[in-house]
Amino acid sequence: MSAPTRGRTVSRSRPASRPRPEARPRTVDPAGPPASPLAGRVADAVSGLLVAVQAAALSLAVIVLPALVAYLAAAASGAAPDGQDWRTPVGIASGIWLLGHGVPVTASGATVTLVPLGLTVLALFTCYATTRHAVRASARTWAFATGCYAVATTVVAVAAPGATVWSVLAAPVAGAVVGGLGFGGGTLARGGLPSPAELGAGLDRLVRGWCPPTFRLGARAGVVAVASLGGAAALLVGVWAVAGRATSSDIIRALDPGWAGGIVLAVAQLALLPDLVLWAMSWLGGSGFAVGTGTSFTPFGVDAGPLPAVPLLAALPGQDWTGGFGWTAPLVVVACGAVGGWFAWRGLEPGEPRLRDVALALGGLAATAASLVGMLQGAASGAAGTDRLSDVGATPWLTALLIAGELLVGATAVLLPRHLASRPRAGT
Repeated sequence: MSAPTRGRTVSRSRPASRPRPEARPRTVDPAGPPASPLAGRVADAVSGLLVAVQAAALSLAVIVLPALVAYLAAAASGAAPDGQDWRTPVGIASGIWLLGHGVPVTASGATVTLVPLGLTVLALFTCYATTRHAVRASARTWAFATGCYAVATTVVAVAAPGATVWSVLAAPVAGAVVGGLGFGGGTLARGGLPSPAELGAGLDRLVRGWCPPTFRLGARAGVVAVASLGGAAALLVGVWAVAGRATSSDIIRALDPGWAGGIVLAVAQLALLPDLVLWAMSWLGGSGFAVGTGTSFTPFGVDAGPLPAVPLLAALPGQDWTGGFGWTAPLVVVACGAVGGWFAWRGLEPGEPRLRDVALALGGLAATAASLVGMLQGAASGAAGTDRLSDVGATPWLTALLIAGELLVGATAVLLPRHLASRPRAGT
């Protein structure tokens, strides 16, 4: 019997795998890092300058070009006023652009302070879009872009006809606010930087030491309630526009603006559309609004008086909207408050929330709603001319108090019963 042979074991070691290349971190600078800190600062400054110039030029062109085309069409047909050249429509359009930034403009001896919020949205969007497509995006680029945009706003204010000391002083502040918000949103939307949610979480941590968490929860619920109310107001404006389409068509036929004037008229109405939505919000709240001194549009009565020949104003509610649904209009605000209360309840800790937590959440909701509504109504109110048009919009403080109170009623109707139902019964 032969001795068993010892098998030879061959160990096959796996070949060492090649190390995977490390994933490159996501960056917002496709041009690569600068060669030196000085080069980086110069690149950020150039990028910020280009972004600011593009944003200002694009938003200004949307207003200037239709006005210039309308003037050229009128000059070709011989309908242009004598003694005016192309600089007149350009100056008027520049003043309207400044109004969109909240800069008061003086024309024909009247100071116009009503902000066409549609142009504000346009300026914010152009700042946002140009930053999204910029070569570089960083905190330094954002600062340079904001500063350059403020300078551009000041230059337009100085060059605009009828420039005053107040408009020149307000222009850099307004440009910095609008540009800072737009450029900041575009910068945060790009990769490699904190997202808006992360930024909100950082802000939440910043105020955590002196602001109770349930009050912060109520503040977020207030934003939800006001956003819901804004959606309801936008739907109401749509219903108003459908109801007044016949009157609007009559105004357009009477004006007979032509194709060039029609473009200018369409841009003007789109610029005022967000203002009309905010007026509808004040109408739902019960305080109403005015389009001229002595006028009043509320769910409980209408005193219209003579209105400017603007097709958009045909959507204003008439006497048919008073009584019936008009008296129940504030219930829409209460329902939006209930939406905010439901949001706050879902954010409270499970179990038995204390009455103090419920009270803080309601307080945060009411305070945030009053602040937001007051600022929005203040922007959508002001003077649109002399005499009767010196009073346009809602009364900001009254509208803010009424809407905040109605939202508080709706939120309380949701939070308080749930709080009482969650309390343990005696003897259990």
